[in-house]
Amino acid sequence: MKIAQLFRNYFVRNGIGLGTFLLVAVFFWVVVLIILPQLSMLDFSFRHHLPPPEMGGPKDTYTLEHYKYLVLGAPGADTSYNVVDLGVFGRTLLAAFFVTILDLVLCYPLAYYLGQSKGGGFIRVLVLLLIIPYWINEILRAFAFRIIFGDSGLINEMLMTMGLIDSPIDFIRANVALYAGLGYAYILLMIFPIYNVIESLDRNQIEAARDMGAPWWRIHWRVVIPYAKPGISSGCTMVFMLTAGALAAPQILGGPSSLWFTQIIYQWFNQGGNWPRGAAFAIVLLVSCIIIVLTMMKLFKVRIGDIGK
Repeated sequence: MKIAQLFRNYFVRNGIGLGTFLLVAVFFWVVVLIILPQLSMLDFSFRHHLPPPEMGGPKDTYTLEHYKYLVLGAPGADTSYNVVDLGVFGRTLLAAFFVTILDLVLCYPLAYYLGQSKGGGFIRVLVLLLIIPYWINEILRAFAFRIIFGDSGLINEMLMTMGLIDSPIDFIRANVALYAGLGYAYILLMIFPIYNVIESLDRNQIEAARDMGAPWWRIHWRVVIPYAKPGISSGCTMVFMLTAGALAAPQILGGPSSLWFTQIIYQWFNQGGNWPRGAAFAIVLLVSCIIIVLTMMKLFKVRIGDIGK
């Protein structure tokens, strides 16, 4: 009865035409574009790697060999576990966590300033300046960062002109360009969720804390950050998931020793032609990211419903 009443109120509020369209659109988005592809990928991950003529035949059964390969490596290997792939997997998650914290530290002050400013033309111009660079293709932005951080790039030229260094710094090999590019790529996904929440914060709460003699750091720790937790959680979730799943930036900006786990997945899918193994690696990355996000939400006492606020 409650579900029927819910749908009745929904159609009364939105109308038959618009309400039906929204339901179909949401169903198509969630089921067709998200759930079914992931289920197909999951099914692939448990299949043997077979030539096309043998697919669907008696040899096409379920197996755990691809997951075993990720953990144990190839049969007969010198090590007892897959040192290379597991090492890349761990470094990818740690790097995604680092980029998420970096974006949060950089974006929180800016989001607070935007949210608590009284508006006006300057704020609109500032928001526009944040958005305009994203009109450029992601690949072009990554190559721009590679040029800027290159041996003869802008940063090295400036440092050498100022006499701070005698020879160029290899920012590519040191992964500085990679982390800068990844942090920049998803910075808006951190700023705007926090900005949207802080914008609704009553300034009187901040003024009351100031009148009581609270220092600025305590005002943020006790008043602003607890209120902005939904926006912070939403931004951190999106940045972490997208950074861990990034491919273009690691391919272009990564140094010789900065292999990303998504690059291994890409190699299995395209160069190795082993779709089941690539699917298994992709499922492991997806599930691991979801577990990490849910664990952090549990630790910081943030509910899933809070993210959508």
